[in-house]
Amino acid sequence: MKYDQLLAFDAIVMAGTFRKAAERLNKSQSAVSHAIRQLEDELELKLFSRDGYRPKLTAQGEVFFRETSRALAQMQALGEIAARLRAREEAELRIAVTATLPLERLLPVLEEIGRRFAATHLRLSTEMMGGAIARLMEGNADLAVATLDGVPMDAVETRRMADVTIRPVASRLLADRLGSDAKSAAGLQAIPQIVVAGTGGPEGDQSRDLLPGGRKWTVSDFAAKKQVILSGQGWGGMPDHLIRDEIAAGTLVPLTVEAFPPRRSELFAIRRRDQALGPVARAIWARLSDAGPDLAENAGADSAVRGETI
Repeated sequence: MKYDQLLAFDAIVMAGTFRKAAERLNKSQSAVSHAIRQLEDELELKLFSRDGYRPKLTAQGEVFFRETSRALAQMQALGEIAARLRAREEAELRIAVTATLPLERLLPVLEEIGRRFAATHLRLSTEMMGGAIARLMEGNADLAVATLDGVPMDAVETRRMADVTIRPVASRLLADRLGSDAKSAAGLQAIPQIVVAGTGGPEGDQSRDLLPGGRKWTVSDFAAKKQVILSGQGWGGMPDHLIRDEIAAGTLVPLTVEAFPPRRSELFAIRRRDQALGPVARAIWARLSDAGPDLAENAGADSAVRGETI
């Protein structure tokens, strides 16, 4: 009985199919199937019934799975202990954050950690859409800050970081020109909706917050998106903290669009359970629990901006 076989067995049960388990383990489906056949042969047990569309645990398989879960948890704990025993400061620490994160939530933590661990190179990448999670799950980031959309919750640990409101806005000139049409989805369909391309999927991927039947322009980041919207060439959703000054100055105007309300997102610090953190990453993770949002402050800001919608 090998550790990889138990991992494959656990992944199939948790993912539901051999194909999804293979994707989760970054292995071929044939390799996962072979591992399970070897495990069943060695145990002289049939762990799965394969009569239906999805593999189903047999009665013996259910008992074995309970014990497998305990064994894997113990193996993970032992691995983390060993990593801590041999750990030194990481040469580099990679943090991937969603572009909607107000960086003031994170920067004080990084400032403190930078003083304590001066030898570690902190690499902070700003990602769009599912990019931060993709980097984390592909092993290209040690920590991530993002929403929990599409996150395999059994594979990660999370800590709540911030609330962010994304609201549709347009330039004052465009809003005035549109008049009452700015309040209807039909009235906005002829005006390009400016969207940011994702960095965690196909180029230009934007799977939500799109106006059905409308025109669309895609840009690479929120800075470009704000500039295009300010120019009056389109409209789109922007995080409140990135447009606060423009809203106050009146150069951008929040839109109250039918069936297109502002969307509030919760952002979380996220780490993979199967990767032991080094001393610098552990120090950041411990501090992130103190960097949660001030909900009263956020709610007040949200209400103030909503009072200016058209």
